[in-house]
Amino acid sequence: MQQAFSQNNQLKKRLSVLVFLKGTTAPIVLYVDNPLELYEELNQVLKLNSPTPKLIEKNTLGPVKRVSIQSTQICAVALQEEPYM
Repeated sequence: MQQAFSQNNQLKKRLSVLVFLKGTTAPIVLYVDNPLELYEELNQVLKLNSPTPKLIEKNTLGPVKRVSIQSTQICAVALQEEPYM
């Protein structure tokens, strides 16, 4: 099975940003033009750990077109690389 995928060069890889919110089990998966930039921005929000909530609004690609997240509700962010055709 592995050979079938490795021989087929049509599979590409893309990065998505996973945003984990307090009180939820599944993350929000965001597809954007520059995932590393969004990841760094959200990571900075986590590092600041400000008690004052900030509304973060982003336009995205994929099924979720626009997202609004309150900064105090973010508990983790991650980058995910996934194959697609």
